[in-house]
Amino acid sequence: ELYLYNNQLTGEIPHEIENLTNLTWLFLNDNQLTGEIPPEIGNLTNLTRLFLNDNQLTGEIPSEIGNLENLIYLNLSYNQLTILPESIGNLNSLELLFLSYNQFISLPESIGNLSSLKWFTLYDNELTILPESIGNLSSLEELWLINNQLSSLPENIGNLSSLKWLTLYGNQLTILPESIGTLSSLEVLYLQDNQLINLPESICNLPETCTVNMSNNYICSNFPSCINWLTE
Repeated sequence: ELYLYNNQLTGEIPHEIENLTNLTWLFLNDNQLTGEIPPEIGNLTNLTRLFLNDNQLTGEIPSEIGNLENLIYLNLSYNQLTILPESIGNLNSLELLFLSYNQFISLPESIGNLSSLKWFTLYDNELTILPESIGNLSSLEELWLINNQLSSLPENIGNLSSLKWLTLYGNQLTILPESIGTLSSLEVLYLQDNQLINLPESICNLPETCTVNMSNNYICSNFPSCINWLTE
């Protein structure tokens, strides 16, 4: 294990990092590292935790990151990264994936291969669309999509039967899919600060204990039957 977080490291991550093949934990977060993530990081195949968050890393994430098949926790938040490679779908052991505060505009379809993923944060990026494969994340419990540019959601988001938290505020959503009502484990649904005009009737099928925040939208009529008392 190597812990170098919260220092004042500068410059690029050295290519010689490939020699640390026995590492299981690598913490380089909260420094001032710049440049791209070196492809040699893919040689650290024993890694289970990789923290590169809170630096100034730029560019594409190298496809070699898909070699890290033992990875459980990957945190790349608070950088200036732009592209997530298709090889991310190889990380079958991944349970936590943090990509917030970057410059991602899309996600690869292979993201749906992450069958162990439980927590996925993508807030404060530039996403305009989610891949259909997002509905394959059967283990997902928390999905954070705050402050992006999403105008719609794929219908099969309703397949996320384990989902407890779905945070969508600060987007450009105008409509929700009917399948939203099939999220039988949902505890929190944050929809504030969007452009919603109405809600699907299926929202009445959410658990009674689910907290739904719809503030700062454009909803004025056509409420689902379960909240029709608002118009009485």
